[in-house]
Amino acid sequence: MLDERKSKILRAIVREYIETAQPVGSSHVAADATLQVSPATIRNEMAVLEQEGYLRQPYTSAGRVPTDKAYRVYVDEIAQPGVLDDARSQQVRDFFATAHGALERMLQHTTGLLTQLTSYTAVVTASTAEIAKVRSVQLVSLSERELMLVAVLSNGTVENATFEREPDVSDVVVDGASALLARHGAGSSLADLGEASLPPSPDGDDPVVRLARRGLEELRSRSQRPDDHLYIGGTASVASAFDAVDVVRNVLLTLEQEYVVVSLIRDMLDRGVSVAIGAEHGIEQLAVCSVVVAPYIVEGEAVGTVGLLGPTRMNYPQALAAVDVVSQRLGERLSEG
Repeated sequence: MLDERKSKILRAIVREYIETAQPVGSSHVAADATLQVSPATIRNEMAVLEQEGYLRQPYTSAGRVPTDKAYRVYVDEIAQPGVLDDARSQQVRDFFATAHGALERMLQHTTGLLTQLTSYTAVVTASTAEIAKVRSVQLVSLSERELMLVAVLSNGTVENATFEREPDVSDVVVDGASALLARHGAGSSLADLGEASLPPSPDGDDPVVRLARRGLEELRSRSQRPDDHLYIGGTASVASAFDAVDVVRNVLLTLEQEYVVVSLIRDMLDRGVSVAIGAEHGIEQLAVCSVVVAPYIVEGEAVGTVGLLGPTRMNYPQALAAVDVVSQRLGERLSEG
């Protein structure tokens, strides 16, 4: 546990390095009016912080730069929660006030919003249909030969299955099956939406129940998805965040591996971690990066995540504020349908 003076010095160094990306000398720290200590005292404290693993000196006679350990302390104990400025807050309000159309397009555009707010790479995930809850389900007649079962899910997606209509199926049976599905389908996950969710047929061959069951089978067979959907935006910002070409290449190649990114985010949420710094997330190719994530909630259920990936010297208060506000507004927008 750092004492108050060391905490203030470390805070000043981290903030200066985040802003300039240049090693920080004692003279810069001494300029902080809140410290009110001599440059000699600051140099001594910086030496102690270096010995304890919070700072490192990239080369002789240079200033100091924070280590991952310093960023962790900064996030956990020093940094105050950030607040988006008025312009960024208005930008978020304007975005969600006009967001409409297909969920996939909205989520991809949300990554663009996050990148505009922070200049970092943005990631958004949406849970699979098997995890999301069914908000409503309906059977509709497309023609004398085709029927469609439509399910609206809590993550905002719409699942549908078109199948052949048997000649002896009347409109009355279709309407009855649709009403049956509406009564018994809402609230289940798509994985659980099957025969067990429907009442038993009194005579074992009720055409309404039979049609409802067939529709559910068709829907489930056509909506199997192996993983969460992943949307990434602002990858160009990676190139400007790092000087070394091989570092940029490794980060970009890792971002192309959807399973790796989704697994990283899932692991963070499972551990209750909102910020993973450097090697903390366990992916060697992203050891120079930090990840900030937050779930978005629809009807009381976490159905996806929004996040940011940037250099370990990212502006954590700003990143946390952006992820918090966007995840909240996205959840509200999807809850509104």
